[in-house]
Amino acid sequence: MTANLPTGMAKHEAVRSMFDAIAPRYDFMNRLMTFRLDVGWRHRTVQRLGLTEGSRVLDIACGTGDLCRDLVRAGHRPIGLDFSHGMLAAARTAAPLVNGDALMLPIADASVDGVTCGFALRNFVQLPPMLAEAARVVRPGGRIALLEVSTPPNPMMRFGHAIYFGHVVPTLGALLSDADAYRYLPESVAYLPETPELIDLVARAGFDRVSRVELTGGIAQLITATRT
Repeated sequence: MTANLPTGMAKHEAVRSMFDAIAPRYDFMNRLMTFRLDVGWRHRTVQRLGLTEGSRVLDIACGTGDLCRDLVRAGHRPIGLDFSHGMLAAARTAAPLVNGDALMLPIADASVDGVTCGFALRNFVQLPPMLAEAARVVRPGGRIALLEVSTPPNPMMRFGHAIYFGHVVPTLGALLSDADAYRYLPESVAYLPETPELIDLVARAGFDRVSRVELTGGIAQLITATRT
């Protein structure tokens, strides 16, 4: 792990402060930095969630509500949850929004049909408690869909992605938003477990039929699973 990345409660406070700071331009920066690929990735997330219309879905770390809007368009009933007041204040969704911690969800047991989470796994202080909470609130047979960044397996693409994500993104962030935040975001990939460990963590939390697909050559990944 990168030496200067925070851990424990220091990470908790740093991440909250960072997302509060970048909330006003967060959507603009996402579209710019991904060349709008993030829009398609979120659509794919909702599709692969595989729930029937009208399902109640909790979107953990909802940010400004991108996934909530896609869930509504798919006919679902989302609830957005985020611990950043700044993100919730900047949200553009009619879905109900809750300020809360993903490691202690203020949601009843087995009360939702599904859980989504977009680009936030690496920002939690600990991943196993988050997955355990997701398993607790999803009904048996319900589904989860976890969208996250990844490292391309192709060496040439991995090299180009490292240059772009590690150098171009921080430069754009410094010019257009917050320098510290967009320096942290590329480095935070170091928090993510390797693929076999990540899949095992999901399974051990109480899910089966765990599936992982690479998106856009592996610069993003989508993990789906069913609550046992």
